[in-house]
Amino acid sequence: MKVLLGVLLFWLLVPAPAIAQTVVRITDGDTLVVNIQGEQERIRLACIDAPEMRQAPFGRASRDRLQQLTPVGSTVRLRTFNRDRYGRLIAEVFHAGKNVNLQLVREGQAVVYRQYLRGCDRNAYLPAELEAKQRRSGFRGAIGRMGS
Repeated sequence: MKVLLGVLLFWLLVPAPAIAQTVVRITDGDTLVVNIQGEQERIRLACIDAPEMRQAPFGRASRDRLQQLTPVGSTVRLRTFNRDRYGRLIAEVFHAGKNVNLQLVREGQAVVYRQYLRGCDRNAYLPAELEAKQRRSGFRGAIGRMGS
């Protein structure tokens, strides 16, 4: 019984394997739309949080950087987790062999979403955020410069 429970918990907690999809559009710095089997699916980038579009100029800069990292028409791979309360698929996005979510954090275009780090590599995300903050990269750097 314990073994069966362990296997069940493993399958519930371990994210699904990466699947390839085509980027349709970028909504903001942590949301994009991809084509999955002929259907458009909104993807919320897992593990991170980017400024909202109304938080000018940082929201636009984060969205533009996500657009550069995952151009419309490009193929991305998704490592899916689950769905959020808005029905979006939560996923780590990979393009050209790079973890896009982590790259946005490294560049200071997003922060680690500590409340939703389950299933994410804490040992990659947290140091990347600290390094971006120390370098004053992206919006984190701008906020630091404004406060100086």
